[in-house]
Amino acid sequence: MRAGAQGDNLINRIALFADETTNFKTPYEPSRGDKVTLKFRTLANDVTRAVAVINGVKKEMSKCATDGNFDYYSITFVCPARPVKYHFAVYDDDDKVTYNRIGCAENTEEEYDFGFTPGAKVPDWAKGAVFYQIFPDRFCNGDPSNDVRDNEYYYTGGHSRRITDWSKYPDELDVRCFYGGDLQGVKQKLGYLQDLGVEAIYLNPVFVSPSNHKYDTQDYDHIDPHLAVIEEDEDAPMQDWEKHNGFARQYIRRVTSAENLEKSNKFFVELVKDIHSRGMKIVIDGVFNHCGSFNKWLDREGIYLNKKGFEAGAFQSADSPYRSYFRFKTHAVQSEYEGWWGFSTLPKLNYEHSEELEEYILKTGERWVSAPYNVDGWRLDVAADLGHSSAYNHKFWKKFHSRVRGANADAFIFAEHYGDPVPWFNGKEWDSVMNYDAFMEPVTWFLTGMEKHSEFFDGTKFHDGKLFFESMFKNMARFPRPSLDSALNQLSNHDHSRFLTRTNMTCGTTKSRGPHAAGYNIDKRVMELAVLIQMTWVGSPGIYYADEAGQVGWTDPDSRRTYPWGHEDGKLLDFHRALIALRKSIHCLKTGSIKSLDAGNGYIAYGRFDGEDCAAVIVNCTDNQVSLSIPVWEMGVYTGSVMNRSFFCGGYDFRLGGEESEVRHGRLFITLPAKSGCIYTYKFNG
Repeated sequence: MRAGAQGDNLINRIALFADETTNFKTPYEPSRGDKVTLKFRTLANDVTRAVAVINGVKKEMSKCATDGNFDYYSITFVCPARPVKYHFAVYDDDDKVTYNRIGCAENTEEEYDFGFTPGAKVPDWAKGAVFYQIFPDRFCNGDPSNDVRDNEYYYTGGHSRRITDWSKYPDELDVRCFYGGDLQGVKQKLGYLQDLGVEAIYLNPVFVSPSNHKYDTQDYDHIDPHLAVIEEDEDAPMQDWEKHNGFARQYIRRVTSAENLEKSNKFFVELVKDIHSRGMKIVIDGVFNHCGSFNKWLDREGIYLNKKGFEAGAFQSADSPYRSYFRFKTHAVQSEYEGWWGFSTLPKLNYEHSEELEEYILKTGERWVSAPYNVDGWRLDVAADLGHSSAYNHKFWKKFHSRVRGANADAFIFAEHYGDPVPWFNGKEWDSVMNYDAFMEPVTWFLTGMEKHSEFFDGTKFHDGKLFFESMFKNMARFPRPSLDSALNQLSNHDHSRFLTRTNMTCGTTKSRGPHAAGYNIDKRVMELAVLIQMTWVGSPGIYYADEAGQVGWTDPDSRRTYPWGHEDGKLLDFHRALIALRKSIHCLKTGSIKSLDAGNGYIAYGRFDGEDCAAVIVNCTDNQVSLSIPVWEMGVYTGSVMNRSFFCGGYDFRLGGEESEVRHGRLFITLPAKSGCIYTYKFNG
């Protein structure tokens, strides 16, 4: 019997394969008028007919090649102007199989069809790139002279605090606590990031703001001097307009000083140049759903009131030119206004009733991706909730995409989003998303059984390899391939618990268990397996700062602990560095095809492959040794071929290179110890 054959009367479903990589669709990102070629793979001599159903029309495919165990069928057509949806159907004398993004299907399910939008382009640099997310205040303090001071300003019921103990656990109410991390610190550590293998930096917000997280923007035109340059200090005499607001005097002086703001922007220009000179990209956070109550447009705190050069804020005057930027409950001065999730410190922006506001934010989008700043894209905060209706949101993001791409054709635009991203992937709004549904959550459930905030444990999902693949592939089926290739695959970030803490399989928060408990009973072997998946899965791996150094933490704000400079977990750091380098050396791991090969209780195996090479990734997260036979023939590796073990991890250690294994009966036979993983590779025509 042929490798993987299922019998003489049925089409071999395991052998069937197609996706939207260049192995099976060219061009990768078609435009109107292009000649598009689709390919479909079957077992050799296994079907009598192959059909592509393109936008509902059946088109016969012809056999174009035979390669080892497989036949390939193809069809070429001229790309239309409208979006293209397609699936395949294959037949023999007494069987029929339909094939779409989730694989074989007995009935056509249009939502899982392959598809693309003609002319849609995602910047090439973002596809498969290794990202590194930095929460600036907690990464590195490069210049203590710009630190926020004790009592420098009053915000959300208390005064600011300068934290001098870099290793201190974050407070439960952490927003007013500043550790001093800044962009000088980022600049000083660029060599570290370059050595780690980082290809793109994603910065949490850096615009002027009174909080440490800066998701409450005060000024979209300037980098916060506390993250950059403070030279003009508070020595100038207090003016009349400041006297009633003395608590904010120092803060106002330091972050509204024209000299400080100008020099901070110039410093940012030089930082971006340095990043680019090292072959890396930089993306910044766009918080456009809401601003901060300190913003000059609202000025609830009155810090701009009667200050020369500033108009009255909307909270201070019903005649303010910014009144329409917000939704007030009454026309009275200092009326209540709409806040995001009801927070008065986060006034929601009222785009539908202000063309001026809309134009200002569109110009902001253009400005920072243009000279002299030249950032490489935007991460969009709570992007689907921008306006008060879905219709407006789509209208706005189409304008934003057009304007940003018009200013910088290579700018990458991705959004924070939970749930179905399909409506946004039309080639005119978002390029991709932070990949919760098709990466962070399935990986976390499978390896730890934990919810991503460490709020609860679900034993039905823990170690279920089949459910892992089902969840992954169904959610991935919502993505056009370029959006999938550039999706940000994170294990942790600023909004969720650290993945290393999730490995303790303990539900908790700082309040319920205390910060020390975030590091109790953690299992670094499980963390390593998560990183192994992250660096070999489809998409762009996104490292959250200090994860690679062994940092732990419950959910926000405990997940925002500082980078432990001088106290890094050296082995875990070396592990990340080695896997990133290996990822770059194996061609198929960036944008190649992916196929599940095997799954069971506590183990998974999948293949990545393209026309150049292939990789079999096997993960055993149980406490027992497992012996497996992996059907590598499904990737095109046949009996008699020799696969090289390129990577092994287990027992708190890892090894590059090692043994060779001969493929027998189309399968790779391996034994994996408890909580271990490996990568076997093969180079075609090598």
